[in-house]
Amino acid sequence: MSLQNDLILRAAKGEKVERTPVWLMRQAGRILKEYRDVREKLSGFKELVETPELAAEVTIQPVDILGVDAAIIFSDILVIPEAMGLTYQMLENKGPWFEKTIKSQADIDQLIIPNPYEKLAYTLDAIKITKKELNGRVPVIGFAGAPWTIFSYMIEGSGSKTFSKAKKMLYTEPAMSHVLLDKITQSTILYLKAQVASGADMVQVFDSWAGILSPAQYQEFSLKYISQICDAIPEVPVTVFAKGAFFAREEMGKLKCNTIGLDWNMDIAESRKLIGANKTLQGNLDPCALYGSFAEIKKQTNVMLDQFKGSRHIANLGHGLYPDTNPDAVRCFIESVKEYKSVLA
Repeated sequence: MSLQNDLILRAAKGEKVERTPVWLMRQAGRILKEYRDVREKLSGFKELVETPELAAEVTIQPVDILGVDAAIIFSDILVIPEAMGLTYQMLENKGPWFEKTIKSQADIDQLIIPNPYEKLAYTLDAIKITKKELNGRVPVIGFAGAPWTIFSYMIEGSGSKTFSKAKKMLYTEPAMSHVLLDKITQSTILYLKAQVASGADMVQVFDSWAGILSPAQYQEFSLKYISQICDAIPEVPVTVFAKGAFFAREEMGKLKCNTIGLDWNMDIAESRKLIGANKTLQGNLDPCALYGSFAEIKKQTNVMLDQFKGSRHIANLGHGLYPDTNPDAVRCFIESVKEYKSVLA
């Protein structure tokens, strides 16, 4: 099936584009009334993730309502630990919670490297349904969490400001940490490859907790495994988004991926210099800019686009959308990107 809008794929590959493509992290979700209407009929977040028809429906909503250039499959990074044998719950207003956590080598030994077609079929089916219903309108983005971020949740059992339990294991049990990270990496590669086989046109690796590691630890316990993932997925463009990893941008430039996501704290010109010209950069408007007036949103969007001008770029925020963001403000951002002209001047 040929795509009617392949802007994002061409931008990721460094090919010529008529305008900058735009999508948003967390675009399928709580900011949309239509999403909340679907959620209200269900027992909770996990039921939505695990019901392919409904996951596909909320994946497509932002394409119809907001006019984005890509649909990112509605899922969660924590489906991987669950498929490996560590069940999680999504507690309302609190976030993820694992009843059992990883404390020992014996715990790691009990984890499996899952067959994604058996344990994660719901996400793969959601991708297939989304592809069929979109009928080539825009590409579909698949995703997974980076091994370090998944490791953090598996050790900690929930979100944390410091992830000190997870970091403690890196210092006290480095060999054991690598065994777990390797198991997560193998599981993630199989999962992403299955997403591609099911129709994902590109994939993104989210390293949400990259910024809590030191540069040396990040090199050893995160980037090494992200690199293995990038090497294993040559079929489609790969994006790496490592929040807070400003210290690793030069090393990220050497990854076998197409796109590096920047958070809003990363200076654009400095990032381009560190990462190099042969990668597409994605981002990186502060999500809080969308709380401003429409005039302010347009101004901030143009300031951002001016800084990326003349180089490979996919427009996005420097983090996911916040749940109380006005959908009209999101539309304003998207339209401002689409209307931006000086990139062609």
